[in-house]
Amino acid sequence: MDTDMARGPNFSSLMTRVDETALEAFVGKPAVRLLNLLDPSLARPSRLREICLSLHTPETLLRNREHRQHLINALAREDAVKLAAILEVAGGEPYRALRNAEFRRNSSAERALFDFLGVVPPPIVRQPPPETSLTANPGYALFPHQRRAYRRVLEHLNSANPRVVLHMPTGAGKTRTALHVIATALRRTEPGIVVWLAYSEELCSQAAAEFEKAWNALGDRSLTLYRYWGNADRLDIADIHDGFMVGGLAKVFERARADADFITRLADRTTLVIIDEAHQAIAQTYSFLLDYLVERHERTGLLGLTATPGRTWSDVDRDQELANFFARQKVTLDVEGFDSPVDYLVEEGYLAEPQFRQIRYTADQTLTEHQREQLASALDVPESILRRLADDEQRNLLVITEVEELLKSHTRVLVFAATVEHARMLATVLSARGCDAMSVTGSTQADERNRAITRFRNNDPEPRVLTNYGVLTAGFDAPATSAVVIARPTKSLVLHSQMIGRALRGPRAQGTRTAEIVTVVDAELPGFGDMSEAFANWEDVWDD
Repeated sequence: MDTDMARGPNFSSLMTRVDETALEAFVGKPAVRLLNLLDPSLARPSRLREICLSLHTPETLLRNREHRQHLINALAREDAVKLAAILEVAGGEPYRALRNAEFRRNSSAERALFDFLGVVPPPIVRQPPPETSLTANPGYALFPHQRRAYRRVLEHLNSANPRVVLHMPTGAGKTRTALHVIATALRRTEPGIVVWLAYSEELCSQAAAEFEKAWNALGDRSLTLYRYWGNADRLDIADIHDGFMVGGLAKVFERARADADFITRLADRTTLVIIDEAHQAIAQTYSFLLDYLVERHERTGLLGLTATPGRTWSDVDRDQELANFFARQKVTLDVEGFDSPVDYLVEEGYLAEPQFRQIRYTADQTLTEHQREQLASALDVPESILRRLADDEQRNLLVITEVEELLKSHTRVLVFAATVEHARMLATVLSARGCDAMSVTGSTQADERNRAITRFRNNDPEPRVLTNYGVLTAGFDAPATSAVVIARPTKSLVLHSQMIGRALRGPRAQGTRTAEIVTVVDAELPGFGDMSEAFANWEDVWDD
């Protein structure tokens, strides 16, 4: 491949040649329609080009197959011929050859394309394998309410049936309290293994990072932190003797199914199992895994962590099943003189004081009979209804107006959208209207996702918005977040509580004194009340 040939147009010049169809594809048709409604001048090609380049880097556009095809079509014919020759796909019609060419990430073809357009790709960062042995440093204290919960958890784990759930609101320090329990278990048994299981990579990563800080202060020996989630390498059970293992539920379950020796030997060495987001515990696959790890030896303990000790809002049988799985033993914060532990935590500054506000929206179209039947029978709001809400332009205008109003008094606003496309569209329109807005979804590339979250977490005073769908309800911590817009309905009190919790870090937890929770309430769709009500929702299920 001859890459010494003359370069083509620079990327900025190429962008001036793309047509309106391409610009609509880059920015998104729903966003363009909303921009036209708000201010037609924002939807002019010149403005759309500016918006596109503020939202996407050149390499991001070129790495998207659909977007790359539009850019190839915009090349002058002589440039298309040159590029086809460089890539050695010449012969026949150059545009077709370029559109059919393979541009795998970090391949020589991709580098040649970037070089031809004067685009400098981000450097390839190769992460070294994580360290497994850690050195201890002191300093990991508990607040009084956490110390009381820690002692009560230990009482249950030392009982004849060592299963218990630690029930604390988001922001009250479940992870920190649990790590004191873990340190106690590791100090009592040498060698011994404590296993922490969580369903998401974010929760696994958070647990591993917190263990490092905790053991540095609370440990009595050097031991190993075993990381087993995401695309971690295969873990050799022969190497696991003494330490703390953090595992993804799905990854550990699949390994157990494929390798009986792995799960048997792990169970033989395990003294305590932690299940984060404990309402996941009775899923059929995970309950098998937990039972096997815990029941092989009668003294192995099981500790569940949750802010919502139930599976559902209205299915009492499933909630009873969860309570029974943990021997109906639950530790809740012990506070006197308050109607709810939440009130105590707010009063003491551990949690921000939530200010709940609802925006009621009535769509032009009511639900069909079929949609009502779907809504009644489904565990959560069906995707067809969520997509309809995401496409409702008047509703979207309402959400955008609300976010812009919040930015007058808040520096970090988190928006929970109805769909992946909805999250992207809201960020696009807000960005076009001068807000510092980005979106994060399950399909966002890892580098863009990390960039958006890091930028949102920064401590500078510049107001920022982060829209998301499906990825920031748990395991996400940005203490400066003081406003949440819930623009998606849900039947899940668990999910609703998790969304609210993203803005509830109080000043004693490096957060804010107050938090504003704005919920879009749609006619005929479910909604929930305040956080104290949610916290106490399952109490009757756990009572004897």
